[in-house]
Amino acid sequence: MERAEVERWIEGYRKAWASDERSDIEDLFTEDAIYSPFPWPREDRHWRGRDVIVKQWLAHGDSKRPWRFEHQILAVEGDAAVIEGWTDYDPTDEEPLGDAYANVWLVRFAPDGRAREFVEWWIQRPRPSEA
Repeated sequence: MERAEVERWIEGYRKAWASDERSDIEDLFTEDAIYSPFPWPREDRHWRGRDVIVKQWLAHGDSKRPWRFEHQILAVEGDAAVIEGWTDYDPTDEEPLGDAYANVWLVRFAPDGRAREFVEWWIQRPRPSEA
């Protein structure tokens, strides 16, 4: 995997994140992919298979909530990439201060450039009263 290929995949991820369109999400993952929104190795926490990934993604979709995402590719080695990201969500009635997250993604790619494994670590920025 080359950095330019990882960048293209991230752009596809951003597109799917913004659209919540089934086909955009499907384009990112192999049929047997594993998506883990939590870094722990518990099997029951993984989303296993592209259909399950799409279903869970849409259940948690962010397309209706304005956000900004910046990233930096930290490493690409063989079929794996490590990406650091920063996500900011605009304020809403439910979250008047908005939300901000720091993210680390570990992505393992299939030969065709789709992800076969996606694991993320994320932490919410503390609110001023929590700091």
